[in-house]
Formats: sequence, C-alpha cells, structure tokens
Amino acid sequence: MTQSDKQNHLYNNHNQDDYNNNIYHPQQQYIHNSNTPLPDAVNAATTNSPWTTFCQNCCAQGYDPRTEKLEYNYTYQDAQGLKPPQPFPRIRNRGEMYVDSFNDQSWNCSLGTNEEAGTWMNSGDQAGTIMAALVWLLMIYSAATVTLLSLTGGIPVSIGMIYCVLVMMALASHAKTSLTDPGSVPRAAVPVEMQRQAQQSHSMCGQCQTFKPPQSHHCRICNRCVSRMDHHCPWMNNCVGAANLKHFILFLCYTWSCSAFALSLFGSNYFFCSVEECTFHPVIVHLVRVMTVLCIGSFLFTSSMIMNVTYGILTGIGTIDRLKKKATNTMSQSDEEPIALTDVFGVGGYYTWPFPVDPVFEDHDHVLGYSMPQRLAREQQLMERIQPLVRGKPQTVHIPLCGEVPV
Repeated sequence: MTQSDKQNHLYNNHNQDDYNNNIYHPQQQYIHNSNTPLPDAVNAATTNSPWTTFCQNCCAQGYDPRTEKLEYNYTYQDAQGLKPPQPFPRIRNRGEMYVDSFNDQSWNCSLGTNEEAGTWMNSGDQAGTIMAALVWLLMIYSAATVTLLSLTGGIPVSIGMIYCVLVMMALASHAKTSLTDPGSVPRAAVPVEMQRQAQQSHSMCGQCQTFKPPQSHHCRICNRCVSRMDHHCPWMNNCVGAANLKHFILFLCYTWSCSAFALSLFGSNYFFCSVEECTFHPVIVHLVRVMTVLCIGSFLFTSSMIMNVTYGILTGIGTIDRLKKKATNTMSQSDEEPIALTDVFGVGGYYTWPFPVDPVFEDHDHVLGYSMPQRLAREQQLMERIQPLVRGKPQTVHIPLCGEVPV
C-alpha cells in the first residue's frame, strides 16, 4: 500500500487517549449538547434522502463517509491571512465513529516490510517468492487451457468466460494478500484504552522492542510483529493477519470455485459426452489431464484451508495459537471470542465483500489491537478546536521522486 493509496480508517471516539510528553491520560468525553442546534451544513449532511436510506439498508452499509469523515485539510495554511479560516469538524459524541483523513504512510518508492517502505512486499524469502510466482503460473495455465477448449469448440464460450473471470478474481485476491500490510505493529504503537484499564502491564516484543498486542506474533520471515496473526503463508509470500484476512479468504474461495468448476466441467464431459461435437481436441486432452491433477490437489488443499480459517473465525483462535494450545493441552482453557465478520470484511456494505478491496473496519484500533499517539494527538487537537500540527512533518506537501530522500 503506497502513500497515495492510504485508506481512511474508521475510529471510535470512546477509546482514545490524550498523548502528551509520553504520558497517557484518559481523554475527556466530548458530549454534544442536545440543546444546542447543529449548523445548517451539518444538519443537511446528516439528513439522508429516502433513496439514500433505502440503498444503505439494502447494501448494509455501516457508515456514511460524507458525515463521518474528518474533513480537515492538514496542509491548509495562509501566512498572509488572505484566505478564510478553515472550519473545524463538528465535535463527535462519545462512541461516535469518524474517519481520519490524515495520510501518514511512507512516501518512499521502495519495497519491503519495514515502516519506511512505500509498498509492502516480502522480498527476503526466496522460497516464498518462487511459490507465489508458481501460483500465478498455474492459474494462468488453467485459464489458457479452458480458453483453448472454448476456441476449439470443446466447451461453450460463455463457460470459458466464467472460468476466466474466476481466475482473474483469484489472482487479484492473491495480489492483494501478498502486497497488503497484514497488520504490522509500528514502533510507536500503544495499547488502546480498554487494554490499559484491564491490564497493569503489557507484553513487549523482544525482537521489535515494541508493544505487542494480544493475539499478535513476531514473524521471523517478515521481521515484524503482526496483529492477530494466523500464520505465514509461503504461497502468498506474506503473513495472514487482521488487515489482509479478507483477501486471503477471497483467494481461497475463488481458487476452490475454479477447481470445483473445472472438475465438474471435465467430469461431465468424460461421463456424458457421447457425440463428436463435445469431444476435446486430441492435443488439448493432454493439457486437460495435467489440469485435472492440479485441480484435484488445489481442491483438497483449499478445502482444508477454508475449514481451518472458518474454525479460526468461529473460535477466535488463530492457527499459531491453536498449535501452541494443543501442544500444552490448554485448548479447554481458551477464553477467546469469535471474530465478527465485520472485523474481517468491514462495514462498507455486502457488495464489497466479494471484491479484493481494503475493508473499512468499524473500529480500526479495536481490530488491530493498538493505537497510535500521533492520531490520538490529532483527534485531541481537533476536538479542542486547535489547529493540528503534525510533529516532524512540513506544513507544505511535497511528493518526492523515486530515490529522493524525503525532507
């Protein structure tokens, strides 16, 4: 995920803290007085038309970005006083969601898994790189085989198009899983308020020397701590964590659908084809035989992985934690809660679930298990109607070129 592609995350105003001189104090409650009327612009923005309400109910959209986005231009400056003052966002009630529009991702045109990398990519594991490339090679091989069957008249063209669409969605999901930050814990991460109130001490990672959220693990391959880490998948060449679990599930489902679709197609042709029009071309028969073996293996593997991920969602126990509990015979003592589907697929509406787009979580800090002092400071300043100043950031936006060191 590059700087320009940074996703706006939803945050909940009830679990934020004030950050001041490395001391964390409980943030005051910002309660809007119901006797004070809201500005006309806010009333107009928060009043939805019947058509908008109907669409939101049908699409099950859990938030409205028009009213919940923190509309503040952090680069707005007028040294000479010629521009009108920038209005501050309305004060959120305690527990009300909002979207932080500040872009704090790295501007570097580089690949890697560290915080300074502009795009997340694990390039230190040669075996994982080969296995991830092999996935693309086999998927493209299967799409080419089905395409040749369509061109030679072995199957209808519409069937070939459906299969190619499934392959395209599977490859898109694979790319998103591989190139999406799985939920790495930054060095400046701090516990959320609920964790601070429930615990007197917090875990620290001995490798990263950072706060270690619950159910997070340190990946020796990615060299980062990953929130709600399930496992490191060599076929993805990436960890599977809280931030890319949706893309991983989509890849499994689309790959399983491709395998089941192809096996059904080949099986029906083998058992029920009795005329010459549906017979495969002699040359393509060899490609189909190889593809049949690949589809059987893919079908069995993805079926087991789908059951594994489903078990993890229903129990709230990831693969690594489950193996540790089984090794110590402590599975019966587990107190984890099931993972809500909105914490996997987001609250952006059901129509976004089948597509490999980044989910918008209802409470980003709750899902990731940590918060950031910089964001808490921005929220505190905005709620107090003080112009937010980003520490260490220039007030003028400058997009550096590749290879240029940011100021």
